[in-house]
Amino acid sequence: MSKDTLQDDLNKVIRDHSEWLAAQLHAQRESLFPPNASKTMRKFGSGEAATLLGVNDSYLRKLSLEGKGPSPDLTPGNRRLYSAEDIQELRVLLEKTARRQGDYLPGRRDGDHLQIIGVMNFKGGSGKTTTAAHLAQRLALTGYRVLAIDLDPQASLTALHGVQPELDLTEGGTLYDAIRYDNPAPISQVIRRTYIPNLDLIPGNLELMEFEHDTPRALAQGNAGLFFFRVKDALAQVDGDYDVVVIDCPPQLGFLTMSALSASTGVLVTIHPEMLDVMSMSQFLRMTADLMDVIAESGADMSHDWMRYLLTRYEPTDAPQNRITAFLRTMYGDKVLNAPMLKSTAISDAGLTKQTLYEVDRSAFTRTTYDRAIESVNAVNDEIAALIQKTWGRA
Repeated sequence: MSKDTLQDDLNKVIRDHSEWLAAQLHAQRESLFPPNASKTMRKFGSGEAATLLGVNDSYLRKLSLEGKGPSPDLTPGNRRLYSAEDIQELRVLLEKTARRQGDYLPGRRDGDHLQIIGVMNFKGGSGKTTTAAHLAQRLALTGYRVLAIDLDPQASLTALHGVQPELDLTEGGTLYDAIRYDNPAPISQVIRRTYIPNLDLIPGNLELMEFEHDTPRALAQGNAGLFFFRVKDALAQVDGDYDVVVIDCPPQLGFLTMSALSASTGVLVTIHPEMLDVMSMSQFLRMTADLMDVIAESGADMSHDWMRYLLTRYEPTDAPQNRITAFLRTMYGDKVLNAPMLKSTAISDAGLTKQTLYEVDRSAFTRTTYDRAIESVNAVNDEIAALIQKTWGRA
């Protein structure tokens, strides 16, 4: 059998497997979400709603009894349930009577610049997409106007938000449309509303790889210009519409990642505290530094408001992980976030149904499993929110 025949056979196997897997994923999605249905956000108990708003449950009950704000749904046991839209409506109501501006709407004020957070690492399994998804949703649920961008051609962030890349994006619709070299579209054309108030999405798919192929050709022809500004320039078109942009970067140091890094005001590097992952991160940091030097020499401002390392899939009872964690904290000090993202079956099980912890119902897990996981995720996200506030000059 000739080499060409073997190659043809392999191509057929890969293509057949790809089509079979796509069909199975489509069938799974239709079993979870009927063809004409769209993904929706679950409702929140009064305690959860009060916590998201930063008020006491008793005060929320008082507002309900006085007929102020939206009327919550009542369960047969008289438990009050609030939709994400209800919580946002209450947030606007409370802000009108707040003692200080921003008590309930914590986003940008005059003079504050857009926060663009690049979540990155080039090793798979570091929790990058899980981190980006939970961060974007938590910020939106607590009152920030958020744009989530899936810059990873594998498009897991996109799938988590109810968009099937190979089926729903057959005619474009990714950030590539806005940063391509020939006839780029306005970025507003690729922004989608999600089922969560305050959260918009620019989905991703394999089309993003075209930017990796186009840039070398454009550079060779002298047409690329400052290619690393393309994401930044695209985002400038919607600067006033958002408080925070969260970018799920590709797991590689290519042209997409460099452009996202140039646009970012904050950088979050996810680290799984295992020796092989830390060794990989060492190479990632060295390559990133070298590339940033090259970009800076071309005239880009590569300064950032902040950079932090986030420990992910952390197991407190794992002695080797604890040693590596102590090593990282000794080396990098406060550049490592205080809160780690704990490894939890709740997070992985939620992902099986393309959901985050904020979307799944607590009753789907044992109380201790869910509470432990959500407390960990909230601690991480709220620490990042505090960094954003500090950047804007607020405590």
